[in-house]
Amino acid sequence: MVEITLVQSILIGLWTAFCYAGMLWGIYTNRCIVLSFGVGVILGDIPTALQCGAIGELAFMGFGVGAGGTVPPNPIGPGIIGTLMAITMSSVTPESALPISIPFAVAIQFLQTAIYTVRAGAPESAAHALEKKQFGKFLRTSNMTVILFAVCGFALGFLGAFSMETLSKLVEMIPSWLLNGLSVAGGMLPAIGFAMIMSVMLKKEFIPFALLGYICAAYFSMPIIGIALVGAVFAIKHYNESSNAAVAAAAGPQEVEHDDWI
Repeated sequence: MVEITLVQSILIGLWTAFCYAGMLWGIYTNRCIVLSFGVGVILGDIPTALQCGAIGELAFMGFGVGAGGTVPPNPIGPGIIGTLMAITMSSVTPESALPISIPFAVAIQFLQTAIYTVRAGAPESAAHALEKKQFGKFLRTSNMTVILFAVCGFALGFLGAFSMETLSKLVEMIPSWLLNGLSVAGGMLPAIGFAMIMSVMLKKEFIPFALLGYICAAYFSMPIIGIALVGAVFAIKHYNESSNAAVAAAAGPQEVEHDDWI
């Protein structure tokens, strides 16, 4: 097992705080791949961290998006906790780290909902303070949600890293057959997540292109970059055809010129 020092725990806490609060700034730092990469840099195992982040991103493409009024799990679960387990525990693979960390992701989302609930009246309080020209109170009220996210993010990252030894003892109690099953489930979750997002976003006219990507990967062993380039070619072609059709529709019906002798 890889030992995590106090300094590394603090750095992971600060990284989690920045990524968690960055979600409110609109910079998309609260993503599995970003969270995992920071943990990998701090612990010195970037390849394993990127594996965890990539697997988490594929899975969260589907069940990481709230449908209707549902609340999705939080990426801090697989991004921080799952990556910590995969790096520090020899019995946990990046595939098995994803399903093991999902309960943490759900619990963290409850914490996020609680913060939003506590700060539900913040806009009215800030507007009221601004009307009274209480600028100090206005700044505190406006920034308190970000501060709470940063504090909670630091606590989650620091406690997750600092208590990894205790968590490893709990993981060691899991039978090997169950860990193997979780590894299989972790390998299936990205496919399920991708299928869920396709069921929502994929239109029937784009199904041939999805099948083409599958054929390129399964039968021609084309790398991901190559498949992306093939998709870019068809995307540019579709964009040009749509633009030409829009220009033609805006121009209206064209008159056909005839020679005078006809």
